[in-house]
Amino acid sequence: MTLSLRGRLLIGVISLVIVGLLVANLATYLALQNFLVGRVDAQLRAGVDEVANTLGAPSRGPIQHTSFPVGTVAELLNPDGSVAAVKVVGQGFGTSASAVTPNLPKSLPNNGVDTPANPFTVEGSDHATEFRMTDWSEGRFGGQYIVLAVPLTDVQSTLRGLLLLETLISLAVVAGTAVLALLIINIGLRPLRRMGTAAGVIAAGDLSRRVEPATPKTEIGRLGLALNAMLSQIEAAFAQRTASEQRLRRFIADASHELRTPLTSIRGYSEMLRRGASESPADSDLARRRIEEESVRMSTLVDDMLLIARLDQGRPLEMKAIDLQLIASDAAADARAVAPNREIALNAPGPVVIAGDDTRLRQVLGNLVRNAIVHTPARTPIEIGVTTVNGTARLSVVDHGPGLNASDLDRIFEPFFRADPSRSRDSGGAGLGLSIVSAVVTAHGGRVQVKETSGGGATFEVELPLVPKQS
Repeated sequence: MTLSLRGRLLIGVISLVIVGLLVANLATYLALQNFLVGRVDAQLRAGVDEVANTLGAPSRGPIQHTSFPVGTVAELLNPDGSVAAVKVVGQGFGTSASAVTPNLPKSLPNNGVDTPANPFTVEGSDHATEFRMTDWSEGRFGGQYIVLAVPLTDVQSTLRGLLLLETLISLAVVAGTAVLALLIINIGLRPLRRMGTAAGVIAAGDLSRRVEPATPKTEIGRLGLALNAMLSQIEAAFAQRTASEQRLRRFIADASHELRTPLTSIRGYSEMLRRGASESPADSDLARRRIEEESVRMSTLVDDMLLIARLDQGRPLEMKAIDLQLIASDAAADARAVAPNREIALNAPGPVVIAGDDTRLRQVLGNLVRNAIVHTPARTPIEIGVTTVNGTARLSVVDHGPGLNASDLDRIFEPFFRADPSRSRDSGGAGLGLSIVSAVVTAHGGRVQVKETSGGGATFEVELPLVPKQS
């Protein structure tokens, strides 16, 4: 497993080719050997009468001449096994004292049988030549029997030539296969090398880079699609993390700035008291009042930040069945008490029951109504609505004031964001109201959005899931 993929593929291909060649060569060799030996066996069986006649037996009919190879030996043996006559094929049968003869086994398998059968292989007297031989009893010689042995020199020579040819061809095929397989593997692995190069670039920090090929037509292409999908998710996660870190830094900076203002006021009025404001009752009362007001303001700011933090952490809310119609009615009554000269319209034709935290949802609607009252002219009408749309509950607060800039819509729910930076903190607040609205609505599984009111102004819409009806 320490080898490269290219090395493992090359070894696998060459191994398969070698195994295939070995099997094919062995099958060819054995098939040819069986064929050649079978042909020699047929010669042994066909030359019975010719051999017997050559050794001196009277002919029993027309002799069918057989082309025995040079070196074929015919022996006439006495019943005790001694050799009575020998004939060796040269140019036709003749005697040859120097001829190689077969080493006969002690017990001949066909002794006593009048027809040759079951040829077998024996070693020659030179211990190099092999003979294919058979034996049979010959009644024409009065109890003697004949041994006929055909040398396998031609068969062995043919098989050696075949073996040499198979070896050379196999080496050439293996070498050619190795070269061709290496070329094909290099071409096939080229997309993986490109992917590796792209991965190095991505690892260096370029998360916008994508790997190629990315197509469903091939295995590597499908891998590219999967990697690109994963890279898109990673890039989105990094972008989200970066945006989250930027929001956190901005939140910390804004929170520090907002807390510094009341702390600075408290410190200043404390210095006033220490320097002798007690000698002036008016200055003393002013200092104590302002210290108390700034402390309350700072406590409210800290409470709001803690609420946003808890909701962002997924802290559970006190969920129970509540009627948004009742909450909207109370919010309209509160708004009329705060702004008696303003037209506050309520459109809540019927009960709308959801599962939620009553206190937090009242805070949501209260913040939206207060936002409309503070950021619109004194006599601008405000409309509060409660209805259901496509299986969800919808709360809406509509004003007909100056509205919002398009560039502010994406950041309107960020902590400490003010659409009008010049607005004083006393009248405009710290910029946490809409952030609390967004956090509370999200914790309830809903969503809040703002859009332009027809004719001018801003419309805030809150969508919340309804309580499922009991069957």
